[in-house]
Amino acid sequence: MSQVSTSPSMATLGVSAKPERRDIGLRRRYAAERRFRLFGMAAIAFGLLFLFLLLFSVVSKGYTAFQQSMITIPVEFSEQVIDKNNERATNPQKLVSANYPVVARNALAKVLGVAEDDRAGLKAVNGMISDSVRTQFRDMVVANPAIIGTTQTVTFLAHGDLDSAFKGQIDLSVAENNRKISDKQVGWMNTLVESGALSKHFNTGLFVNGASSRPEAAGLGVAVVGSLYMMLIVLVLSLPIGVAASIYLEEFAPKNRFTDLIEVNINNLAAVPSIVYGLLGLAVFVNFAGFPRSAALVGGLVLTLMTLPTIIIATRAALKAVPPSIRSAALGLGASKMQTVFHHVLPLAMPGILTGTIIGLAHALGETAPLLLIGMVAFVADIPGTPLDPSTALPVQIYMWANEAERAFVERTSGAIMVLLIFLILMNVGAILLRRRFERRW
Repeated sequence: MSQVSTSPSMATLGVSAKPERRDIGLRRRYAAERRFRLFGMAAIAFGLLFLFLLLFSVVSKGYTAFQQSMITIPVEFSEQVIDKNNERATNPQKLVSANYPVVARNALAKVLGVAEDDRAGLKAVNGMISDSVRTQFRDMVVANPAIIGTTQTVTFLAHGDLDSAFKGQIDLSVAENNRKISDKQVGWMNTLVESGALSKHFNTGLFVNGASSRPEAAGLGVAVVGSLYMMLIVLVLSLPIGVAASIYLEEFAPKNRFTDLIEVNINNLAAVPSIVYGLLGLAVFVNFAGFPRSAALVGGLVLTLMTLPTIIIATRAALKAVPPSIRSAALGLGASKMQTVFHHVLPLAMPGILTGTIIGLAHALGETAPLLLIGMVAFVADIPGTPLDPSTALPVQIYMWANEAERAFVERTSGAIMVLLIFLILMNVGAILLRRRFERRW
């Protein structure tokens, strides 16, 4: 008898092996997709984690900058200190040069019960008062000389060290020799807190004051106004020039080697380090043109040069995104090339143009290196009245405060960073809203 073979044939093996190989391939592909999704989620998680750590570090150190410790006590504007010989009628300058810190010191010493002959105690009391009382009291007396010889309830700034101690930024458990505020001053601070004479107020000076060597009196007023001037200059110059250049290159310029060279150079200029633009501004606007150093005008011109490539690239991309059928339809109805571009193409590209412009402005607002080279690191205490006056900018002010040795400048630096971030967030949100408001889907 012939034996019947029970082993599977080669054809059967081939048929069963193909589905098995397909299953293995599908499983590998699905596994690769799952890994890719996990890697993407991990990257997003890491990015959010680092963003959270950055914001937490800045906010935790800077939120206290929006509050300022202030002392409210009765102050006797003693004629013996301000105008002992009654010379103010013949010599008004006497009221300007009077020793107003002594007036504040005597008033606080009286509240704390420090004797007038206690020189060490008076020196400690003086260390609790900001030197800004000199300007504050002087302005009060000059504006109203009738308060001389009277007692007025006045609120003035506490010293930066007292402010830091009151906010808990100084470890009072360490030895007295290792901190800037003495045990006696800590006791007086607690006394003032209990009586309500020492309290925290919203720090309006952070937004209206200029530069100061005293952290409690330093503010962002000059930097905010200087940044505003520069952003206005950048907007007025870069938007029309950038849009005009983009329209010409995209709609009217012939396609040849020269225009190709221009396009390549524009793309390269967008990647040039910002400090190079600072060197260019220093050589052209300051050394050659003779514009004043540290002026907002020079800063605006430098930032305009830096922002132009970004606006040109964004505008050209927006113009390219307009469907060619819009151009064909306009030309088919008899419109000229100029009418087609300005009446049909440009309005439809406006959302992208506005978005690119605002993003370029936000980038310019955060730049520091080119402004350092043109001298916008000057100590400016007065608010600039025009773009030609000395000024500084928000990122430069942050840089200068970060280099200060005083402990109280740490919170000022973080507070300024928070203000700058708020401006940048508002500008980016504005770009998103404008894009959604004017965007059309094709």
